[in-house]
Amino acid sequence: MTPTGTTTDTETPREPRRTWVHNSRVPGRPAFRLGALSTVWRPRHFFVTVVLAITAVILFLLSICLGDYPLTPIRVAEIISARLFDSLHLAGLRDLIVEPSRIEELVVFDWRMPRSVTGIVVGAALGLSGALTQSVTRNALASPDILGITTGASAMAVTIIVLGGGASGGLVGWLSGVGIPVAALAGGLLTGLAIWILAYRRGMDPFRLVLSGIIISALLMAFINFLMTRADLRDATTAQLWLSGSLNATNWTRALPVILLVLIGAPIFAWISFQLLAGVLGPDVARSLGQNVTGVQVALLVFSVALAAVAVSAAGPIGFVAFVSPQIAQRLCGRSTPPLLASALFGSCLLVLADMATQSLLPVELPVGLLTSAVGGLFLIYLLVQNNRRASTE
Repeated sequence: MTPTGTTTDTETPREPRRTWVHNSRVPGRPAFRLGALSTVWRPRHFFVTVVLAITAVILFLLSICLGDYPLTPIRVAEIISARLFDSLHLAGLRDLIVEPSRIEELVVFDWRMPRSVTGIVVGAALGLSGALTQSVTRNALASPDILGITTGASAMAVTIIVLGGGASGGLVGWLSGVGIPVAALAGGLLTGLAIWILAYRRGMDPFRLVLSGIIISALLMAFINFLMTRADLRDATTAQLWLSGSLNATNWTRALPVILLVLIGAPIFAWISFQLLAGVLGPDVARSLGQNVTGVQVALLVFSVALAAVAVSAAGPIGFVAFVSPQIAQRLCGRSTPPLLASALFGSCLLVLADMATQSLLPVELPVGLLTSAVGGLFLIYLLVQNNRRASTE
């Protein structure tokens, strides 16, 4: 007889049964696991993200209301819903809405919505791009505008504006034919590649990356200033207006590349966030966890550069949105690293709110990039003062 609960020499021990744990608890808060992926429930992070999403929708509707033709947010929502129900062939719901007039549809869909949608997606792209670069480099100053990505896109665009008018052949002539947005996108990607080549030495060094970006940005600014001195008055005025960053001349054609890139990148945001969690602990810890550190850094930085370049190609170099949004979102959510979704939503809110302020609150309409640069400069001063106080107490 063999006692209950024991095995004989001839019996093979059974392998413990594997179960997938969908929810469990970690010290202090619940965790949710699905296979190899897991996350921790953070009520503050979730609440802030939901509030930012609702705020972005409200600001989007309010931005469409601004203008000489008066519209209320409820009426704007009805006009958009009517078009949506028509597209989905929902006749029952469509009959519940008052028929919009032709002028209302023209104002909403052709005049104001392209500007508002561009503000939402460009702000989200810049906020997400800044969160990625700051997380990968573990440096709060590592944003696309400080690293020189937006400067590279601006340099290529100014080249096309100044030299493209009389160019019929060669690279400049070809870029002049395809337009400023494509040229800005190409300039941003080439600048990102140059910065990566300078910063890479047996792996990506975050300090060398920031230093290389500052050097490249200074050289490109000198090139832009040289082009501005050689341009005629009309081209120089056009280039200066574009360099200030504005949503005035936006249309669906310019907004479409940013919309597609943000929508395509949305399904991989979860994968990116999990990869960033290990990288925050340092490259050695990430390698010990089985992560391909160099490959992940390259993939994240390429995606970040593409987001920033496409955003600049749509609205010009709007400064400091990519720098400010991740830092404020990080403080609102109480996280050790910039949260991706919250950073994107805050970037949308910041850019749309700044555009509304330049349209209605100021006595004259100014490019939105001037206001965001002023806000970003004040926030940078705040960070420096905060760091000095922290250093003095240590």
